Amino acid sequence: MSDQQLRVVNPFTEKEEFSLPLLQPQEIDLVVQRSQEAFSIWRDSTMQERIACCQRFGEAVQKKKEDIARDLTRQMGKPLQQSLNEVSGMLGRMDYMMSTAEETLADEWLPDVPGFKRYIRHEPLGVVLDIAAWNYPLLIAVNVVVPAVLAGNAVIVKHSSRTPLAGQMFQDLFREAGVPLNLVQNVVASHEVTAQLIRHEQVNHVSFTGSVKGGHEVMAAASGRFIDVGLELGGKDPAYVCADADFDYAVANCIDGAFYNAGQSCCGIERIYVDQSIYERFVEAYAAGMQSYVLGDPMAPETNLGPLASKGVATLLKRQVADAVAAGGRLVVSPESYTRPEQGWFVAPAVVADAPQDCALMQEESFGPVVGIQAVSSDEEAIRCMNDSAYGLTASIWTSDMDRAIRIGEKIETGTFYMNRCDFLDPALPWCGVKDTGRGATLSRYGLLQLTRLKSMHLRVDIPC
Repeated sequence: MSDQQLRVVNPFTEKEEFSLPLLQPQEIDLVVQRSQEAFSIWRDSTMQERIACCQRFGEAVQKKKEDIARDLTRQMGKPLQQSLNEVSGMLGRMDYMMSTAEETLADEWLPDVPGFKRYIRHEPLGVVLDIAAWNYPLLIAVNVVVPAVLAGNAVIVKHSSRTPLAGQMFQDLFREAGVPLNLVQNVVASHEVTAQLIRHEQVNHVSFTGSVKGGHEVMAAASGRFIDVGLELGGKDPAYVCADADFDYAVANCIDGAFYNAGQSCCGIERIYVDQSIYERFVEAYAAGMQSYVLGDPMAPETNLGPLASKGVATLLKRQVADAVAAGGRLVVSPESYTRPEQGWFVAPAVVADAPQDCALMQEESFGPVVGIQAVSSDEEAIRCMNDSAYGLTASIWTSDMDRAIRIGEKIETGTFYMNRCDFLDPALPWCGVKDTGRGATLSRYGLLQLTRLKSMHLRVDIPC
């Protein structure tokens, strides 16, 4: 990235795909002014108009689904079928957001008091800045863009430097859907210029998905302002496999939950705790199941593990695996057992059994195709280990006992707790986290409400004589 151009490299071909001009500091005021002008029109639109525009946006996405998916794959490397799945997932989330918007954002009338009428309004904030991540370029951005539009806001999308075409897609197809000009704007910007956008007095809300370091930088940029900042900063998500779990189902889903999208998922499984009575059997079955992974051209239908989006992550992942083995872990799935393409930013899968709780593989976020497994002797030990983390995004339990799942889930320090599933967002449930995972919520009615401000309407209708 130069001062003037962003250059995007395909992680499989390792060649430059395209370059885009970067937003310059002197252009920031104009960008925000355009958003404000669009907001002044859109804030007076009806909910029916907003929903209709979002529906037309979704129809435009559906028509261009194949092209959008190919753009995702060439920018960040996920297998094409997974990119197609992401487009479909985005449309599904949109359907839910549109279905709940009218009821969620309606005025809330309070019981009558003699001589008074009282109600609560949910008013749009104004200009929302959405700083979206690269690993699920559409799903992460849609969590903010569509609710913001439904709530009556204007949106500036600053997408990751690895996936800028995703932001451009939102701008172009919302404009095609008939919203006011510049209601959804895409900007391609450096960290420094993004910080200036955050500090702009007419930006009213910031949503950021990314690293803990990035979250601190966003908070620092916003520290002099009284605006809300939503942060989703990743995780080290645990799974607990109980002795009464559906064994084959748990193995298959704990594999997919750890290695889908090459492990580049903030809610993917990164550490697994297994009841000691089934531990060795689980490890053996898990290692056998890993033989189905094929590294290769992400455009090829047989590929189910593409290159990583970042070349430099390989060093971190290799260190985590080596440290776990040095501390007593067993490398039951070795990267050396996979055929690696001659080109591309690939990291082959690694699975370490008996990974000590205090090793980096079980404590530091990996965000790649590696996982550690450990035996536990009781639910209490599993709870202690699962909570032993700086992060708190999701956790999962694999059991046939719902009462047990609820009892354990209520003690787990995460924003989402799953039973017999993982690595999935239900748009009816708030997506949120605790500890270093961040704060705020997207999705559900709470994600919509976060993009509004409260106004109390207190009206005396009977003036005493």
